[in-house]
Amino acid sequence: MFCHAPLGANEAIEHFPIGRRLAFDAAKGRLWAVCGSCERWNLSPLEERWEAIEECERLFRDSKLRVSTDNIGLARVKEGTTLVRVGDPQRPEMAAWRYGDQFNRRRRKHYLMVGGAAVVVGGVVVGGAAMGIVGGSSFQIVQQLINLRAFRTRARLPVEGGVLRISQRNLDRIALLPDTSGGFAMKVHHKPLTSAAWFKDKDPSVVLSGDDAIRAARHLLPRLNRAGGSKEDVGNAVRTLEQRGGAYELFAQMADRYASGGAPKRIFRLTRGSSTGRIKDMPVLIRLALEMSLHEEDERRALEGELSLLEDRWREAEEVAAISDDMFTPAGVTTMLGRLKGDRA
Repeated sequence: MFCHAPLGANEAIEHFPIGRRLAFDAAKGRLWAVCGSCERWNLSPLEERWEAIEECERLFRDSKLRVSTDNIGLARVKEGTTLVRVGDPQRPEMAAWRYGDQFNRRRRKHYLMVGGAAVVVGGVVVGGAAMGIVGGSSFQIVQQLINLRAFRTRARLPVEGGVLRISQRNLDRIALLPDTSGGFAMKVHHKPLTSAAWFKDKDPSVVLSGDDAIRAARHLLPRLNRAGGSKEDVGNAVRTLEQRGGAYELFAQMADRYASGGAPKRIFRLTRGSSTGRIKDMPVLIRLALEMSLHEEDERRALEGELSLLEDRWREAEEVAAISDDMFTPAGVTTMLGRLKGDRA
């Protein structure tokens, strides 16, 4: 749903050969394919789920390579497929399994990239000194490298039939703003669409609201949270989610709190002009909570769609059952039942 990387394949689950890591909840009838790239849990289609869950349960119980608590279990089965068995966990425990891996992985990757960048910068400075280049020139080269990174396109955002190119500098300036209806809007800076547009507006931006803002946030927040978070950060983010409603409510509350100056002033010490409410300047736990809420909103909508589908199937089954029941019932009995029902009414 996010990185579009292949989920891989497995030969262990005949009825669901997709994914190298599967999570399942037999009691609630849930089956997820866990992406090996971004660690996201992707809910499987309803019609492909039931037999696969039974297979997962059987393989999990038969596996000797497993560890489990009362609520969560992990097992390695044949062909290297990993199964995560969900029992009845409390939300913090479930969130730790769902989000802990991906945020910790991002954190490690971020530290490696920062370390690599430091080595490159050090090499430029040392190499410049060895070649007799003055210190000022070396630092100018370093500054150019930093600027190149800041203006490089990091994301492409589809908006109203077009595609906006978002640089690292643009990402760092994305801001939440409260609107007059008690909701929120999101201001997104982007690169000029054309060379001619650059002369008219060197710093274009769009203000998105409602579903448009949620779709944009779903695309951009993982890039804003590229540094991930620690286990403690994830725990704090979960507690923040528990104290508030869904994604729309959380975004609206954070927009009102941070854009209106309700947050501590130190959070905005890097803010320029009137650009308050920048997501980058919010605490890590808030940024992670915002991203988590989007993922849970996606799944909530999917589950609501399932309930609607199940209701439609139930009504269809009821119609077929009614026809079947009435097929061999004498007409006089049907008339009498109708009269009795009318009398009761």
